[in-house]
Amino acid sequence: MTDKKPVIVYGVSGYTGRLVCEYLREFNIPFIAAGRDKKRIQEVVDRIPGLDTVDHEVVEVEHTVPALTELFSGARVVSNMVGPFIKHGAVVVEAALAAGCHYTDTTGEQDWVLDVQAKFGDQFAEKGLLLSPGVAQMYTTGEIAANIALETPGLDTLDILVLWKGFPTYASTQTIFTILKADWYYLEQNRYVKWDPGTTFDVVVPGQHQMALALPWGGTCHPVWFKDDPRVANVKAAGGVFDRSVMEGVVATQKMVEEQIKTLPADEQDAALAEIAGSVQAGMPPRENPRVNTSLDSVYASGPLGRAHCVIHGNCNYKQTGLLQAYAAHSLLQQPPKRTGLASACQAFGHRELLGALRSFGLVMEPVLTVQS
Repeated sequence: MTDKKPVIVYGVSGYTGRLVCEYLREFNIPFIAAGRDKKRIQEVVDRIPGLDTVDHEVVEVEHTVPALTELFSGARVVSNMVGPFIKHGAVVVEAALAAGCHYTDTTGEQDWVLDVQAKFGDQFAEKGLLLSPGVAQMYTTGEIAANIALETPGLDTLDILVLWKGFPTYASTQTIFTILKADWYYLEQNRYVKWDPGTTFDVVVPGQHQMALALPWGGTCHPVWFKDDPRVANVKAAGGVFDRSVMEGVVATQKMVEEQIKTLPADEQDAALAEIAGSVQAGMPPRENPRVNTSLDSVYASGPLGRAHCVIHGNCNYKQTGLLQAYAAHSLLQQPPKRTGLASACQAFGHRELLGALRSFGLVMEPVLTVQS
């Protein structure tokens, strides 16, 4: 037995880390809020309403494997918010593995999920530990919708759309610009196929007359989750914000990256991208308003002789992410995950269970499911 608090939230000085702590409080789970700057973490934690009602502490730690291993030892779950993950994630995953902790993060980087799967998936499975990157609204809520659609047998193709109303946080913006360097993939007959970097979509948005502009958004995590799923052969995912002008700016920036940034030496590309990202979003966005910050996840599932369409309307996508991270920790403290090694949130905890958590906190509506067979 250990007196170490069972959950460690790493990267609490950012927007999402604060929300994870808020929802851990709702589940009455003791936790450590950790990061590289104790003063900044303390300032964030001090603004969380009612946090004095749950046992917690603030810890400053170096971003190194030995320091993080020491911090994680004795805990059971690490919830990592420190991105871009392709740059900073491996250190945290290696430390979690060494300390014997389950690992979750909020990544939107398909290249990171593929990388961590190759390097650490088997090692986590051998220890009976969960390695679950991408536990976040932009991936998990859509995955829930996909799994609900797949409850209809005989469907093997997923067409996924996620849209939300608002503006990305500083960390999300850094991630968005980081993935512009990577190759993006969709799934075709259970094989990864590379997206053309200039791909865009004019998408029909369920529930409104106006169309929206969407992108492959780095490929998303969905093709990775559903690869080698015996039900699914093909997965394409698109995403973005409802504001078309913002998306047009993203498309223009993507083109500029292809033409100007990718021609730079490799060691100069990251700095150039970080500078652009900082100019787009340099500070903390306002706290989400459920009347303003809506989300939509729409999944068409099809097969030779059947179709299903599942739509989940929600609000406050960052709150959804915070809750999903906290629920993952809550579940892991009660029972083993449904799958160890690399696994999505739905694979690890069950899509109906995750939907129940989101519904119980008023963050999504009852899914709208239409089936034709």
